[in-house]
Amino acid sequence: MGLEDDDMKKGEASGETSEKETGLSRKNSVSSLSPTEDDDEDDRDDRKPELGPMIALREQLEKDKDDESLRRWKEQLIGVVDLEDVGETPDPVVKILDLTIRSPDREEMVLTIPEDGLPNPKGPWFTIKEGSKYTLVFNFRVTNNIVSGLRYNNTVWKTAVKVDSTKAMLGTFSPQSEPYQHVMPEETTPSGMFARGSYSARTKFVDDDNKCYLEINYTFDIRKSWQ
Repeated sequence: MGLEDDDMKKGEASGETSEKETGLSRKNSVSSLSPTEDDDEDDRDDRKPELGPMIALREQLEKDKDDESLRRWKEQLIGVVDLEDVGETPDPVVKILDLTIRSPDREEMVLTIPEDGLPNPKGPWFTIKEGSKYTLVFNFRVTNNIVSGLRYNNTVWKTAVKVDSTKAMLGTFSPQSEPYQHVMPEETTPSGMFARGSYSARTKFVDDDNKCYLEINYTFDIRKSWQ
């Protein structure tokens, strides 16, 4: 998703594709879903500094808890954290709950993320109308520890050709019982004969350490009307 109308038309006519780098997947053909060398390089950063060992958030919160000034300083940094959502281990836990497609042309489509990562192996996960404005909304929950630099990566192919690549930084989040919500900027689906059809996509949610919390492959259709 996040396809540009004019670029789609030009790409289909000339055999070239346009790629958008900005900054919430599901299973198809091997050629369309196999990551290329360039895709792998996008997710690597060999120049990151070496950091010390991670400390469990519970340990950090309970340390110096009798010092009022330190307690307030920690709350300014990470907010008020419910210890019920904090574990004994230092690794954060991020669960993507659902993806919502909002459009002024229809009711919201709420797409629940399946546990097995296969939304609809027998067909498209959703259909979106050509030329329609839409907004993606992610709902997710963070527990156990702070997740730093959570970001959304999405790649789209049509007939085994990559036609779109989107990256967006969601932010850094502390554990809490209530889900977080992130709203993406509004976009418009491409339109025209060359834009309509079936697409395959891969969506990933990763953090600063390239830890992947969700990778899901799916297909979707762009048609003349909503279905």
